[in-house]
Amino acid sequence: MENCIFCQIIKGDIPSAKVYEDDEVMAFLDITQTTTGHTLLIPKKHVRNVLDMTDDIAKEVFARLPKVARAVQKATDACGMNIINNNETIAGQTVFHAHIHLVPRFSDEDGIAITYTTHEPDFQALTQLASHIAKEVV
Repeated sequence: MENCIFCQIIKGDIPSAKVYEDDEVMAFLDITQTTTGHTLLIPKKHVRNVLDMTDDIAKEVFARLPKVARAVQKATDACGMNIINNNETIAGQTVFHAHIHLVPRFSDEDGIAITYTTHEPDFQALTQLASHIAKEVV
């Protein structure tokens, strides 16, 4: 896609700090570096996001994810890693070419906070929702 910054990176029109590449996927350092080693894993074929991925594209991308994640963790000596994917603007997607963020974690103070609320689950509502979602899985 002509105006897609990630497609331009794939073609070599825009420089990147590449950490992995094969025929199907590419991984490079995110220019924002939320934490040291923050890496993006992308399919080479342009697709808007995970919601638009074919099974074949998903297979290729997600098959490489553990290998690239382990390399990032080892190279940065991270204690852990957040693997994040944003789909559509409401979820924080700003570049509309599918990508997965691999964000190494070094401490509780490194700029990412994930919080959970705890309450008594409504199992009846959860069962209904699960049934509704299951009907949509094709």
